[in-house]
Amino acid sequence: VQLQASGGGLVQAGGSLRLSCAASGRTIVGYTMAWFRQALGKEREFVGGIKWRGGFTYYADSVKGRFTISRDNAKNMVYLRMNSLKPEDTAVYFCAASRIGSRIGIGQREYNNWGQGTQVTVSS
Repeated sequence: VQLQASGGGLVQAGGSLRLSCAASGRTIVGYTMAWFRQALGKEREFVGGIKWRGGFTYYADSVKGRFTISRDNAKNMVYLRMNSLKPEDTAVYFCAASRIGSRIGIGQREYNNWGQGTQVTVSS
């Protein structure tokens, strides 16, 4: 499955953004979908993930309560709604897919497919 992330941009602290991840090539049914991010000079880190059905989600502590992941399997889309953004949320955000749809892994190696990333910049 090919992934294309979009929706990034420049926003002031406290603002909101919604990222989108469009999948193509095959259905995302059966895949766990996740978002990761990588700030300049830092390692890529897990942001949150969603199982393929049931709407079960899991988030990193740093974004819990502020970010929400959702998916539309019929449209082959995954979303990341980001509220109350902070300067430390500045990073390139990547969507990823794992064939193991029954669990949400937090390690990069658990994901088979990656999008190209979209830049999110939060100004103070």
